[in-house]
Amino acid sequence: MSAMGEKEFDYMNVIPLVDVMLVLLTIVLTTSTFIATGAIKVELPGVKKNTPSLQKKTVMLIINGRGDCYLNDRPVRDDDLRRGTGLPMDRETPILIRADKALPLQKFVDVLHAVKMLGFKAVSIQTQEKGPS
Repeated sequence: MSAMGEKEFDYMNVIPLVDVMLVLLTIVLTTSTFIATGAIKVELPGVKKNTPSLQKKTVMLIINGRGDCYLNDRPVRDDDLRRGTGLPMDRETPILIRADKALPLQKFVDVLHAVKMLGFKAVSIQTQEKGPS
């Protein structure tokens, strides 16, 4: 004991600290809920739509089940495809390949290889989502 009759404390009272932490937790959770659900209205900056200088027209390359190729619904022979006849000169133009599922894999690989060898960088393959099996 001390000389003046003061008692030493054996523990620290943490209840006020817990109260403050619960209030802070409530504020954080409430704010994060508003942000996650979009309840806070924000006007986003916009851009002009359909800017012709930036928009590139996609070229459709269709291969039916017999292996016949069509470039934007126009028939094209295999050797013309390998030479790039009928394809756009700009190699940044996106090309979408639509191949029949019954098409032999080798024919598909040959067409894809020909397009890649011509230097086209934006080549994609269209698929169809199936329902649950």
